[in-house]
Amino acid sequence: MIDPTPNPVNNPLQASRQMKWASALSTRPSLEAALTEVLERARQKLEAPADLGLIFISAAFASEYPRLMPLLQEQLSGIAVIGCSGGGVVGIDGGDQPQEIEGQAALSLTLAHLPDVRAKVFQIAPESLPDLDSPPQAWVDLIGVPSEQHPHFILLADPFSSGTNDLLQGLDFAYPGAVKVGGLASTGAMAGRVSLFADFQLYQEGVVGVALSGNLVMEAIVAQGCRPIGQPFRVTQGERNILLALEKQTNGDMTNFGAQSCTPLEALRAIIQDLSEADRALAQNSLFIGVARDEFKQELQQGDFLIRNLLGVDPRVGAIAIADRVRTGQRIQFHLRDARTSAEDLELLLQRYQQEEAIKTTSPVAAFMFTCMGRGETLYQQPSFDSTLFERYFAAMPLSGFFCSGEIGPVGGATFLHGYTSVFGICRQPGSE
Repeated sequence: MIDPTPNPVNNPLQASRQMKWASALSTRPSLEAALTEVLERARQKLEAPADLGLIFISAAFASEYPRLMPLLQEQLSGIAVIGCSGGGVVGIDGGDQPQEIEGQAALSLTLAHLPDVRAKVFQIAPESLPDLDSPPQAWVDLIGVPSEQHPHFILLADPFSSGTNDLLQGLDFAYPGAVKVGGLASTGAMAGRVSLFADFQLYQEGVVGVALSGNLVMEAIVAQGCRPIGQPFRVTQGERNILLALEKQTNGDMTNFGAQSCTPLEALRAIIQDLSEADRALAQNSLFIGVARDEFKQELQQGDFLIRNLLGVDPRVGAIAIADRVRTGQRIQFHLRDARTSAEDLELLLQRYQQEEAIKTTSPVAAFMFTCMGRGETLYQQPSFDSTLFERYFAAMPLSGFFCSGEIGPVGGATFLHGYTSVFGICRQPGSE
């Protein structure tokens, strides 16, 4: 039987419509030398006209931020460009290996040839955000891309401006189903202001981003680096961000309370009693709350929870405060985080994505990595851990990104601002599935 699907290798017209991506990283201490190196290598790999550029520059170049865009415009005038500063950057080195460079001069550049893709760059000042009660059209007008175009977003934000969470809610409202990834610009241990770049202009507040629509699919992996302990509970009483009462499970070790409801502190104490000695020690300073995002999923598993910080405990009433609003009916589960758990969590999600990707008719062609300043060598005690693990599953894929003050990515169909997370945005062309 003859396969009716054209082979792009033998079909020059279809091959010319294929996306191409190239990433390059430089650690040269001179801005001009670093920029020359990444431009030469990225252009050589791309072998096609660039339509989009993403650039990430380390805080070691802070005094040079105002010079970056004029220098880049001399070489890439006329294309869509966004970028930002970071305490560390991620890219592909001269040996075609992913590297995470922390605490030293580094510049990462990705160029993309995007036939049949619309790339709309935008910059949003904090005072221009619509009210959350505004209709979807107000957010569409802000971005300038009709919702019918089904765009996906890369978002880079100033960590000192309020409104990022409102923006994410508004974009989810106006563009349901659109994948939104990115992060908050950072300085790391370096002093000075962060910087954002859009269309060869420098900004120091608000949000910059690019909406990609047309012949492109973006998917996300959000590795929150936690594993669940104990069993899930249902919230039976809560106020603002305070858990007041939980409904115990009818199976497992939670039946020893003898009542249908318990305080969060009672639940936590019972769970900790059943932990290993090592996990009990870990729970002293690495305990988190996971909030289930899918209200209808019966069997919850790792990755189904939005991880939030545990802010405090009131032993008088057994209440627990978390870094998110709570409501009656939500399911929660306590979680732990450490280097081993973070590694296992990312590997599990990569394996799951690879299995899902195997049945698709097109393959990923590029990825972006937005990782927390608290990960990297600080967490793993070795360099380039997350990016190297990603490369093990998706070898030779262009990869770039930076170390963030907060990471943007979807969990359970909604977009959130995370901490201690690695978010990967993965691009491919649409298939027939």
